[in-house]
Amino acid sequence: MARVKSRDTAPEKILRRALRKAGFRFRTYDPKLPGKPDIVIPSRRLIVFVDGDFWHGRQFRTRRHASLEGQFTQSASREYWLTKIRRNMARDLKHTDALLCSGWKVARFWETDVNRDAESCIAALTDERADVRSLLPQRTIAEFFAGIGLMRYAFERQGWRVTFANDIDPKKAQMYATHFGDSFVVRDVHHVVADEVPSVSLATASFPCTDLSLAGGRKGLAGQHSSAFWGFLRVLEDMGARRPPLVLVENVPGFLTSGSGKDLQSALSGLNDLGYAVDMFTLDAVHFVPQSRNRLFLVGQPAGECAGTREGVVGRFIDHHPDVRWSIRPLPKPPEFQGKLADFLDEEAEWWEEKRSAYLLSQMTGIHRKSAAEAIAKRRWTYGTVFRRVRSGRTVAELRTDGIAGCLRTPRGGSARQILFKAGYGKYYCRLLTGRECARLMGADDYRIETTPNQALFGFGDAVCVPAVEWIIIHYLMPLTNELIRGRVLIR
Repeated sequence: MARVKSRDTAPEKILRRALRKAGFRFRTYDPKLPGKPDIVIPSRRLIVFVDGDFWHGRQFRTRRHASLEGQFTQSASREYWLTKIRRNMARDLKHTDALLCSGWKVARFWETDVNRDAESCIAALTDERADVRSLLPQRTIAEFFAGIGLMRYAFERQGWRVTFANDIDPKKAQMYATHFGDSFVVRDVHHVVADEVPSVSLATASFPCTDLSLAGGRKGLAGQHSSAFWGFLRVLEDMGARRPPLVLVENVPGFLTSGSGKDLQSALSGLNDLGYAVDMFTLDAVHFVPQSRNRLFLVGQPAGECAGTREGVVGRFIDHHPDVRWSIRPLPKPPEFQGKLADFLDEEAEWWEEKRSAYLLSQMTGIHRKSAAEAIAKRRWTYGTVFRRVRSGRTVAELRTDGIAGCLRTPRGGSARQILFKAGYGKYYCRLLTGRECARLMGADDYRIETTPNQALFGFGDAVCVPAVEWIIIHYLMPLTNELIRGRVLIR
């Protein structure tokens, strides 16, 4: 670190020489301006930064994160430096936004680009066309299908800010307002007017999965509920030049196979038609909390570079649809969750009476009844979760005792509330999961809940897993945002 220069670096000197040759008059290193700019061109109200590739995060684009992490030998040291680099990236966005808000135009270049072709950088300085990427340093969000706000919960923890939110459900609006202190526009997305949506860096959409999931009617994007996606796309289209540079869409993996893949292809083509290159990947909440909740994420972005790959069914879908304009970004392997279900439970919650618990046990058959008997016989407590399902016209209870809760669902459309099963020392106890336990299983430990248990489950069952979204922000959206502000003049 002592050898890292903060000013008068070799790339800065190269760019200065090129500027002088091109006839620019400038001053260097102004400590009074945000970020202490490397170059200030007063006549153009233009700020120029020359950023080191390593310390400002360019390697997140060119290599997998594992390659970056391999440069540090000690695990504690590795996390320290990765955190520092991410902090530098956030600071770059903050300083860029402050300068833009003060009326300056801002250009940021990677040192490698300056070293390779300083003249191209000078050419970029003279191309001062307004670009939607200038919205990125704000880190603002329009949150569609907001639900109870767990998307907002995740983004705000990472320094982003929601400036518009919309959903159709007034009961979820009440839960949203209870926690955040403000609510969203309660309206069908088909009736949202583009003019009421402010200019933002990112639009998110966790649209209804009812018609896409295996548990639903599989009517796809033509269904009554999931067709709301087209309402979201219509709002983006109507925003015109103010369209957000980034889009994040979340839904169930069933989206991949809905309509034999035609629904997803149609959705991706719709994003392409609005100017977005697209990426997609799945991420399971089980990497962060003891809940099995796999979700498909789509990212719309301005770039069209296809540098990464995807595996499994997602990779096959991408390979089979070369007509889609892809921009696949390398991602690291998600972490392995080290906790246990028992840590997320409220031991003070009231258990069912013996008769009700016995009835649930009587509904277990086969391997589920065997697993229950083994858990009861152990000389320690075992925790599991139970879903009641209808099989061949009969209600059966299916027990899971691997320490992972089943996917939280809304109690409608054939889905029942999830039941907690505790067994050991020759005994067993049963009860429904509480609202607070649902919040913990979604990674929203301190979410304020002032509603009925059933309504709480409605809210959390339709929501996103907070730490999973945070992982996407840290490993995907922030590096991408950091890169997209480089190599051009940003104008507010």
